[in-house]
Amino acid sequence: MRKILFLFTLFGIVASVQGQTSGQVATYTAGVGSATDGLYNYAMGSITDKSTKATYVDKSIDGSPYASNFFNNTSIYYGDELTGTLYYRYNAYNEEIEIKQQNVEGEAIRALGKDKKIKVIVDGKPMSFKTFIDNKGNTQNGYLTLLKDGKFKLYKRLNVIFKEAKKAPSSFVKGTPARFSQFTEYYLESEDGKRINEIEFNNKKMLNLFDSKHKESLKTFFSDNKLKIKTEQDLIKVISYLNK
Repeated sequence: MRKILFLFTLFGIVASVQGQTSGQVATYTAGVGSATDGLYNYAMGSITDKSTKATYVDKSIDGSPYASNFFNNTSIYYGDELTGTLYYRYNAYNEEIEIKQQNVEGEAIRALGKDKKIKVIVDGKPMSFKTFIDNKGNTQNGYLTLLKDGKFKLYKRLNVIFKEAKKAPSSFVKGTPARFSQFTEYYLESEDGKRINEIEFNNKKMLNLFDSKHKESLKTFFSDNKLKIKTEQDLIKVISYLNK
């Protein structure tokens, strides 16, 4: 984390870091003499976030809001610049990356700032905060992991939904505990970089995401390869073809 502070201090005492989100802009600004502390606080999230983080996982709830309940080491980038390493745990339900400087018991858990230029590396792939559109047409903000780069970009998202417990309606029928249910979603960034839309495992629906030129080319590709999109690898094949 010292490398992160040093990097931004090196580029100037007065810093301005902006991250765009749907309907709002997250901004960091520091005056002379306070850039280092200011950036640290900005990158770690709000003071409220810092003081209210909990380290427990409620065992009465089935499933988990986390991609992994454990903190793992990762590299952190600002744009294309490697700025250091830290330990992270991704809370997909809250769309939040929880971080520690050292993976030791009792250390405070903080929230990584939701700036779109900040990236962490997850299983060798960059994860960053994005604005995207789901298959219901809703604009959302959250973390996407880049699977395939190029003119068209393919992303993966872990979506977690919480379901309340249901009491048993009678002694003959069991109730159900509260649970976190996890789902994997995939997203396509347009060639001009202006939109990120959810992709479904459906050839016809995928074709609808493209203009007439790419649509006809993809139809031929599907036909020649007898391809029906059913897996992540199928999606990667399609994006690789489009990026040739």
